[in-house]
Formats: sequence, structure tokens, C-alpha cells
Amino acid sequence: MLAIIEQLHELPWAEEFSHRALEKARRYAVESRVQIREIEDALVLAFCKGSQGNIYEQAIELIEDPNGDFELVCSCSCPVVINCKHCATVLYNLQELPVDSFKSTASVQLNRDLERWLNDIPRDVPDRDGAAQSTGTCWVYKLKATSTAGKWLLEIYKARQLKDGRLQDIKSVYSPSDALMREPGYLSELDLRIARLLVAVHAHHSFYGGYPLQGSSGAEVLQLALKTSRLYLDFEQLQPLVAGKNRSAQFAWTEQASGSFRPQWRSEEASEETILALEPLYYLDRERMEVGSLLSELDEKLACHLSLIPDIPARQALQFSHRMSAVTRVVPPPHALTERIVDDVEPQAFLTLASTNRYRNWKHEPEHRAALAFTYNGHMAADKKSSEVLILSGTETQRIQRKPVVEKALRQALQKQGFKKATRKSDALPESAGEMFDLQDDSAWLVFVQSGVPALREANWQIRINEGFHFNLQPIDEWYADVEESPGREWFDLQLGIVVNGERHSLLPILLQLLRRQPQLLSPAELALRDDDDHVLIDLNSGQLGAKPDIKIALSLGRIKPLMATLGELYLGVSSSASLRLSAPDAARLSELEGLPLVWQGGERLRNFAKRLRESTHRSVAVPAGLNATLRPYQHEGLNWMQTLRELEVGGILGDDMGLGKTLQTLAHLLVEKQAGRLDLPALAVMPTSLIPNWLDEAARFTPQLKVLALHGATRQKDFINLAEYDLVLTTYALLPRDLEVLQPQVWSVLILDEAQNIKNPLSKAAQAARDLEARQRLCLSGTPLENHLGELWSLFHFLLPGWLGDSKTFNRDYRTPIEKHGNSERMQHLTARIKPFLLRRKKEQVATELPPKTEIVHWIELSDGQRDVYETVRVAMDKKVRDEIARSGVARSQIIILDALLKLRQVCCDLRLVKMSLTAKALRAGSGKLIGLMEMLEELLSEGRRILLFSQFTSMLALIEEELLHRGVGYALLTGETTDRRTPVKDFQSGKVPLFLISLKAGGTGLNLTAADTVIHFDPWWNPAVENQATDRAYRIGQDKPVFVYKMIARGTVEEKIQALQQEKAALAGAVLEGGTTGGWKLEQSDIEALFAPLPDPRS
Repeated sequence: MLAIIEQLHELPWAEEFSHRALEKARRYAVESRVQIREIEDALVLAFCKGSQGNIYEQAIELIEDPNGDFELVCSCSCPVVINCKHCATVLYNLQELPVDSFKSTASVQLNRDLERWLNDIPRDVPDRDGAAQSTGTCWVYKLKATSTAGKWLLEIYKARQLKDGRLQDIKSVYSPSDALMREPGYLSELDLRIARLLVAVHAHHSFYGGYPLQGSSGAEVLQLALKTSRLYLDFEQLQPLVAGKNRSAQFAWTEQASGSFRPQWRSEEASEETILALEPLYYLDRERMEVGSLLSELDEKLACHLSLIPDIPARQALQFSHRMSAVTRVVPPPHALTERIVDDVEPQAFLTLASTNRYRNWKHEPEHRAALAFTYNGHMAADKKSSEVLILSGTETQRIQRKPVVEKALRQALQKQGFKKATRKSDALPESAGEMFDLQDDSAWLVFVQSGVPALREANWQIRINEGFHFNLQPIDEWYADVEESPGREWFDLQLGIVVNGERHSLLPILLQLLRRQPQLLSPAELALRDDDDHVLIDLNSGQLGAKPDIKIALSLGRIKPLMATLGELYLGVSSSASLRLSAPDAARLSELEGLPLVWQGGERLRNFAKRLRESTHRSVAVPAGLNATLRPYQHEGLNWMQTLRELEVGGILGDDMGLGKTLQTLAHLLVEKQAGRLDLPALAVMPTSLIPNWLDEAARFTPQLKVLALHGATRQKDFINLAEYDLVLTTYALLPRDLEVLQPQVWSVLILDEAQNIKNPLSKAAQAARDLEARQRLCLSGTPLENHLGELWSLFHFLLPGWLGDSKTFNRDYRTPIEKHGNSERMQHLTARIKPFLLRRKKEQVATELPPKTEIVHWIELSDGQRDVYETVRVAMDKKVRDEIARSGVARSQIIILDALLKLRQVCCDLRLVKMSLTAKALRAGSGKLIGLMEMLEELLSEGRRILLFSQFTSMLALIEEELLHRGVGYALLTGETTDRRTPVKDFQSGKVPLFLISLKAGGTGLNLTAADTVIHFDPWWNPAVENQATDRAYRIGQDKPVFVYKMIARGTVEEKIQALQQEKAALAGAVLEGGTTGGWKLEQSDIEALFAPLPDPRS
């Protein structure tokens, strides 16, 4: 058995083929497409018919490596080359044949080189007439003319040739490749060579009407067909065509009676010849039934081409002769021409601009080209090949001599515009358009079209802009701005646009797309660096449906910079609609557009308002008569600021530090309004319950002219019907939602929120109720408008100026996330600039320079041994609980668990009795290191005559401190949320009756004036530094004439120490936004949680 057949059944050859190749091979195998040509011990040669009728050759070889392992190497003449479907088909066919049918015939296996040499020996060609071998069946060939002069077809038929030469059973052969597969015995080697040549030349075509004879390959096929002695013009004639002798011929033109010209080849023979346009030319002599070569002195290709020239009509003869003489001078034209040399014509540059879309990087990208040509007397010279331009004038050909020096100068002028020769072909323009040039980028093209094209036209250049050129710009006829106010005047719609070719186009969607593609244009610094003469390209029809042609314009940055600056403030929350919907205060932005040549329609009231905003400065109003106080300069400035806002019909935040007299400034503002006759409606002030007494006291003291109602207490319902009789109504955040049905129908002159951070949660009932009230002016008073995060600031502005900072979602996306999470200073500056006109904030150190110094001291405390043990026990338990929750829900959704765990640790730091857990008697006896330290501190401070405010957020801790004070006989006052009479403890402390005031942080952190104190103690730290500072400001405020010492009691190494660090980060965030500073962002990270739950340090270290 042959080795290759034996291994074929052993080797897993199918693994080397793709699944698709095997699937097609199995189908081919049952269609009898394979012919085995040769088979040896280690080699199989075969033919396989492909899907398009193409015949491919396969070689399958068995290779043995040095280890004795076998491998099948399969190759094919198809494009796949190796392991293709044709090779797999051959292998399937070999597998299906009986094993015993293959017997080894060679005792010695030849090597591959010898086998290849033997296979390549040319087969013997019969030197007889090429007749079929021992059968009357054969192929016969027919030469057939086409409708085009000079072009012929070769038809192939299968027939039976009788002894007398007659043909019978004639049938067309449509696919010679089938014969190559089978090689039937009736085909001679000449037939096979003709078949191979036709298959090679026409591999991808099927011809049912004959095979075209073309060029040199057609001549070769014709020669082989003549050698078979079976080439006919007509099968009815028994005489086949024979090879004739070579004939010499000359090309000439014959003028017909109609005046047309016909090309003709004339040989020395007298008989009529028909030309076959091949390479070389062939003639057909019908009289002699001969076919032979027609020789001339011309190049074979040129001679072939000349034989295909159709008749030239008389009216076209001159033009054809002229054009032909410009192409070749080897062959004379049909019409005689005279020539004249012209060398005094100067060239004119002709530049063509065009664009196309090129598919690159998986998308279509525009590609632009400029083609430079030259015209001489209006005739184009588009290449460097010819040194002259031919012009036909009657029967005269003018040969205008080109001026290469002048052309070079014009080419250099183009290159000075930044153009370089294009190194890559482009479909934008054909090569016949001229030399191809390109620019560096789209910006360079835009600059060239804006400035270069006019300059070149001025220099007498002809410039043609093809349809579809990307930078074919249209002029702008007019700019317009339309303003439409809402019925309630809370909103207005602004539409900006241009008129091009008489059609209005909104610019807003286009500019918004531009800003989103080039966000650097939002930066004022970036805009300032850009030259006003720079332009940006705009496609007015971009993204529109329909077949509208592109309309391109170029907008100068000098013209659109004010628009960009305005959109930079507003664009973030805007859709791509044709207009902007803006809040009424945004009318200030209209003033920035007044310098543009806009045609305005509508919005006169808003534009006047914008003008007032642009021209306004803080009003300077006199201090109202009857005000029982002397306003400090900064307080007078605050009064002027509120009056300015009132005139502009907007609200604002008075964000002065605690103790700088926000209440006094507001009362002065209301008194001005009353004396001006504008307080025709009552004002409403909303505040924490603890501030009601303070407002009543200050109103009675400073502005007794104002009629004030405290809408507070269980009997307040009796005053509901009398609200309009008062100048000022006081209520609380707790009562506001309950009394909303009464308060909402009343229109208020001024709506004041004191300690406005109470509406920092926009979803709270108080915040929603406040927004539901109607007022001419809204004011927020808060020393801490931002305590924890930027969302609190948004809530205040959502009350003051709805829409000014967008909705909550867009504010978080465009400001809060970039600033808090990423420390984006550009977004920070943008937000600061946005709120600046409506926020007046002064700090004590800026305005109250007469205040005595304030000294802050961290008083470190060491936990007792019992506290340390319990702290570690609680820490370990809470650490595991927090980690499990974070692993399950993530940091953001674990806040409640985290804060609860931290609360327990903070309670341990204060006193173990605060912790709600079972403790041993030993642990309870260990005592509180912080309480012990406090008593020692109080003993020393009181002995020095200090007046002390002691704050704690835990009322239960204040109760424990009370016990110690009573035990030691120390007098004190107490204020917590449960204290109903707030005035008495305040009076006792301020009068000096007691030296110590215990205050819960929530109940007494705001609204109290305790300038009798000179010492503040924070027993336990709170997350929010602003809350601690407010508490400190009970003592450190206007009226304080003594240095103030602030002690913060911190348990070393505990969670309290970590809270201190986080306080500083929160303070940085508030300062950055409200005062224009910088911050790296603030958020509770995983690393913060790790630090908060870190174990206590070793006290011995």
C-alpha cells in the first residue's frame, strides 16, 4: 500500500482545516469535482473544480520528520494556498477509495526535487496537424467577427470529424476548464494548451458567445488554433483556415465620399484583407483562407490601437487631427494641418478646490485637495509632461510655448500660503486637474479660504470651488436675537441666530455642539489667548434630515467671544434646542451681547433690566431716620447691597460671620422700605425657634417703628387673620409647613430666612414650604451657607433664584462632582463667579478689626485604662461591622452604619456611661479621662476669674457634668433643647450671677449674644467646623472687649483626632466656593474610614 494512503487513514488531518473549509469540501466530494492526476508513494497531484468553474491544482505530500512522525502538507493554486477546501476535497475523495486499489509501484522513492523536475518536463506536442489521438471526436474552432471593427471572437465546439473532412454532432464548449479536469483522450496537446491559456486569461469570466481575442495572448491563441488545422470561418466550408506568410503594411487614412476619414492598413498583396486587432496585427485573407501576421514599423500596441479607430466624421476631422497631433507625432493625422509656434503668451494660475470623504480608522473623514494648473489664452495646461499647449485655429495648430519659470513662481506663491505637494492619491480630484497640493489641517484650510483665496484672486488667479468643497463659505447677511418672556416673567426664552441666503439659522445648537467638541472655548483665559481674527467653521445643516446641501459659514472669534462667554455660564444644562430658557436674573447676560450688531426682537423690559444690571453699582442710601443704632461701615454697605438687590428685583445671601449684625442690617433694610412706602405688604422672617426672642429684642431696641408679630406658640391661630396689619411677622422652620395654608395666600414684601442653612435639604418640608411662598424679594441670612457639601448651597439658590444654578441633577453633574470628587479648579471658579453677584460675605477679621484676639487651643486628653479597653473592644466590633456593610453595599450606601459606629466610639471618648452596652463594674470605676481633665481645667480657669461657655452635643454628657459641678459646689446655668425659659439662663450668665454656662450644641449654637464670656470649651468635637465656629461666635462677636480663648478637648489617638483632620477639609471646601479659594475636593474615602477605625497607639511609645 502507498505510504500516503496508509497515513491518510491514520493522521488527524481534518484538524488542520477550518470548519467552513471541511463543510464545503464534503459537499464538493460528492459532486465529482476532483481528478487525480498522479499518485506516488508520498505525493498526490490533483485537479479540483472551484465554485466559479475555475480549475485549481493541488499537491498533497507526506513528510517524515527526524523522529519518524508523519505530516501531510497540502498546497493549492487557489488564493488560500494551503489547507483550503480544494485540498480537503481531494483528501475526502482519497479516503473513500478502496485501500487495495493503491499498490506501490516504486521500490525507491525519488526526492522532491527530482519529482518536481520530472513533473515539469513539457509534454510532447504532435508535429502533425494536432489531430485527436485515435478517435473522430475533436475540438474545432471558429473565428467570428464582432460589431466592432478589428475585434474578433474564438468559439470552441466539440464535433465528430468524418474522413472526408465534414463535421457532425457539433456542440458548443462553454467551459474549457472542465476538459482540463478530465483531459479526454480526443484532445491533443494543442487543444489543452489553448484551454489553459483561455482559462488563465479569462479566469473570472464566462463566455457563451465566444472568447475575445485581445492583445498578445489573443495572438498566441490564434496561432495555436491555426496549428490544429481545425480553425474555421464557417463550418459549412470544409476548408479550415491556414497560416499565411507575414505581410508588411503601412497605415494610411482614406477619405470617403462623405468627407469622413477611415483608417486603413495597406500591404503589398492585392487581395482584400480584414484586420484582426491583436499584438502583433493579424490579417484575414478570405480568398486564400489564410491568417497571418501584419508587420509595420509602428509599435505593436500603437498599431493595434490604430486598427480600432472608428470612422471620423468630416465635421470632426480637424478637431481630431489637432488632438491627435498633440498626443503623438508618429502617425500623421487624417487632415493636414499647418503649425505656428507662439512664445509670447503668459500663463495664468488656475486653482481647483475640492473635498471627498475618505474611509479611515473605521469612519469617514473629509479629505481636501487643491489642484494647480495653468491656462494659456484660456487653454489648460494641467501637467508637466508637455512643454507646449496646442490650440487649433482653422487648419492651423498653434503651439504655445509654456513658461516654466513663470509657472514655478506661481507654484511658489501657492506654497507660501502653506501648501505642500500631496504625497497620497485622493478621490477629491482627478489627476488631470493639475498638480495636487494639501494643507496641514482644517484650521489651515479655513485660514486659506478666508484670507488666501481673496489675495490670490486679487493677484489675477482663477479659482474654481467644486460642489461639496468642505470650506465653500457663504456670507452672513444679518445677526439677530429674539427674546420671549414667560407670562409670569420668571423665565424668558433667548434665541440667537444669523441670516444666510435669506434664511434664518439658530446659532445656539451649533455653538453648543462646538463648545462640547472644544470645551477649552469655555475658559475665559483660553478665549483671551485666541486672536479675534481667528475663525471657526460651522455647518449650518449639520445633523439635519433631508437632502439639503451643506451651508458652511466661518464665524470670527472676535464676533462670537461674547456669545461664548455667555454660553460658558449657561450651556451646561441646555439641550440642543433652538433657544435657551433662562431664569429672569439671567437677563444680566443680555448686557454682554449689547456690543454685537444684533437685530433685537422683543424683550425690551428684560433688556432694560440687563442694562440696569450692567450699569448698576451698589446704591448708597442714607441710614433710615429713627434707627436706634450706629451702623458700622460694613453694615451700611450691607444695607446698600440689599437695597440694590431690591431695586433689581432679585434676592441674595447675606453671609456675614456670626456676630457681625446680620439681623440689624436686615431690620435697617426693612425700615428703609417702610419709610419709602414700599412696605405696603408685611415682611416674613423664618428662623430657628431659639432666635425668636433675639429678633423681638433687637427689633424693639433698634427699629421700634416696625410693628412686629411673633407667630409662635399654641395661641398663634388668633393672629392668622391680622397678618397684613404688621410690618414684620416672625415664624419658625418647624411651624412654617404647619401654617403654610395661612401664610401662602399672603404676598410678602420681603421673605427672610435666618440661619438659612436650615433649608440645606431641598426635600425637607421647611424648604418646600419656603419655596411655595410668594414675595417681592427673598433674602437668606447665614454665616454658614455651605456646611458639608455644595448641594446645600444649591438648595439656598433654588429658593432665592430658581434655575440660576440649574436643576439638582445638572448641578451635581456640572459642579458638585467635578469640584468635590476631582478638585476641578476651573469649575470651582465658574461656580464662584456665578454666585458672586448674589452673595455678600464678610469675615470678622476683615471688618471687625476692633475685636480682641481669639486663641484656639487643642487640649489633649488621655483616655483612662478602662476607657482604652472598652474603646478597643467597641472599635474592633464596629470595624468588622462597617467593613462587612461596605463590602455588601459600598461606602456611599453605608453612611448610616458608619456614623452609628463612629458615634459609639465618640461616646466612649467622652464617658463610658454614655455607651448603651453592658460594662463591668471595674470599667465603670475607671472613670472618664476627659471628665477628669475638664474638672481640673475648670478649677484652674474659674480660679482665674474666667467666664466660660461649655458646649457638648450630648445632653446626657451635660447631665454627667452637672453632677460633678453640684458635687463640687460650682454654680452654672444650663441651656438645652428642653429648656423652655431661655432668657433666664442667658440673663444669669450675662449679669455675672454664674461663671459657667452649659449649652447643648444644637440648642444654643446660634442666636445667642454671650459677650460676657471670655472662654469657650468644646467638650467633644463635631464633624462640621462651621457649627463649632457658630457656637464660639456666641462669645466672639461685636461687643466683645476681652481676648477669647477657645479650648477643644480631644482624646489623643482616637476617632476625635481624625475628626479634626476632616474638619479642616470641610472648611477648605466652604472657603473655596464662598470666597474664591481653591480646594482639592472633599469626600469620605476608604482611606478616611481606615483612619477613623484605626487602633489606639501604644501609650508606652
